[in-house]
Amino acid sequence: MRFVSRLVCIVCGKEAQPPKSAGVCPACNDPFAILDVEYDMAKVAKSISPESLSNRPLNHWRYHELLPIEPDEDAFAWPVGWTPITAAPRLAAWAGCRRLRLKDEGKNPTSSLKDRASSVGVLHAVCNGATRIACSSTGNAGSSCAGYAAMAGLAATIFVPLRAPEPKVAQLLIYGADVRRVRGTYAQAYDLCSAECARNDWYNRNCAINPYLVEGKKTCGLEIAEQTAGAEPDWVAVSVGDGCTIAGIAKGLMQMKELGLIGRLPRVLGVQAASVDPVARAFGQGGPLPPCDGSTVADGIDVAVPRNWRKAIKYVKATGGTFVSVSDEEILEAIKTTGRLAGVFAEPGAAAGVAGVKAAVAKGLIDRSADVLAVVTGNGLKDIKTAMAIAGTPSEVDPLP
Repeated sequence: MRFVSRLVCIVCGKEAQPPKSAGVCPACNDPFAILDVEYDMAKVAKSISPESLSNRPLNHWRYHELLPIEPDEDAFAWPVGWTPITAAPRLAAWAGCRRLRLKDEGKNPTSSLKDRASSVGVLHAVCNGATRIACSSTGNAGSSCAGYAAMAGLAATIFVPLRAPEPKVAQLLIYGADVRRVRGTYAQAYDLCSAECARNDWYNRNCAINPYLVEGKKTCGLEIAEQTAGAEPDWVAVSVGDGCTIAGIAKGLMQMKELGLIGRLPRVLGVQAASVDPVARAFGQGGPLPPCDGSTVADGIDVAVPRNWRKAIKYVKATGGTFVSVSDEEILEAIKTTGRLAGVFAEPGAAAGVAGVKAAVAKGLIDRSADVLAVVTGNGLKDIKTAMAIAGTPSEVDPLP
């Protein structure tokens, strides 16, 4: 980790020893005292420039100076990142803003943004001599973890809640993971995973308390900055569950601004499901994380106890951004509309970001003249059951005689 300067606590600001995998601040008696990775940005600036980037492969390893890993020729060949950004003018008209672009993270190898975190986590695990990597997941994090573990030849154990969608469980099994379906919620799967990692000395991939994983998600923000340089959006909309993705994307945008690779910093909009929106409420109330016991159709952001809420709020505030909540009905409408008006098939958690743009415009949080980019975090094939319930039915016709 040549460019990492230190790890600091998000609560007390004290420096901490880098954990082997997951870990919180040892000085705080707080399970949500998450660590944040800091870099020697002056040193990074000497290595990253538009000229140096122009000669690098189009994947997220092009930003290796801003990742907490050592260069690895084999791992750097793993495909991940550099997903497309496409204009969606008809969707912009529906949402009510001047311009709307979509970054389709469903184009990653296992069809979600989580590939960014998992590829970094698996490489970090291998470099640290781990024999097994594990995580809890509603599906996407586990799928990506299992996929990259298979590329690396590393054993993987994935804990999923009882309601995890079958297509996501199928991916886990195809990648050869040891899949353990927990008879309970995501929070219970998370607790069991953490206990088993501690008991067996497994590498804990859980992004919520593994500081290295958020850095992988950060590459989405780094890419948005590089891909839109000179035409940066006013807002970047991101769906929020544990808070890791939005914290990473906002951090990536900020680092690219600090390096002078973009001229202005986009504001970041966090979007939560109205029935499970503790981060949005904590942001609005300016207080601690409120209790939450709801559920949402968007399984990927159905997180009642988000571990990384403080980091999410910190980085959203730093961009001048805000949060908005949307109903399940708005999310389902966004799935259909994003497909029909932009040709992008989003799973529920991914469509929440698009729904949030429309809601934020309606509430006056985003101006109608704004240029917006929404991150579509995962492909709709991840949750066919929900898609089929809202898509309608095909018409039946007779064949030619």
